[in-house]
Amino acid sequence: MNTSGAPFARILVGVDGSEASIEALRQAQRLAVPLGAKVLANAYWDYPQVYTGYVMMGIEGFEERAGEILAEAVKTAFGDETPSNVISTLVRGHPRESLIEASRDADMVVVGRRGHGGFGGLLLGSVSSALVAHAHCPVLVVHTPETHTALS
Repeated sequence: MNTSGAPFARILVGVDGSEASIEALRQAQRLAVPLGAKVLANAYWDYPQVYTGYVMMGIEGFEERAGEILAEAVKTAFGDETPSNVISTLVRGHPRESLIEASRDADMVVVGRRGHGGFGGLLLGSVSSALVAHAHCPVLVVHTPETHTALS
C-alpha cells in the first residue's frame, strides 16, 4: 500500500487490449497525474488448462502475444510517447485472481467492463465483478466511450 504520503501512489490497470481496457488506462492516467501516482498497466496471460495425459500442440506464443497486446493498448491509449509514470508489466496468471492479489499493493484498481449494449450493458464482466467484490482497495470500472452520431 501507499507509504509515500500521497493519497494514491499506485493505480493498477488490468489491460486486455479491449476498448474498455484502453479507456481504463486513459482514466487511470487522468486520476494519476494530479495525484502524482504511478499507473501500473498489467496484462495477464497463462497457458490453457489441459487434461493429464494430453499434449497440447500449438500452445507457444501466448506470452509474446500478450506482450504485443499490452504494447498496442498502451500506444493506443497514449500515442508514441508513453507517460513516464506508466509502467507496463506482463504477468503470468489468470486475470481475476492475479488482479485481486495485486490489489493488495495498489491504492486503486481500474478495469474496463466488457458489457453489451442495452440491458446486457448493465452487467459487469466476470473479472470486474470479482474485483468489485474481492479487491483489497477501491475499484473503478470504466465503460467504453460511446460514439454518438447526429440524426439528419
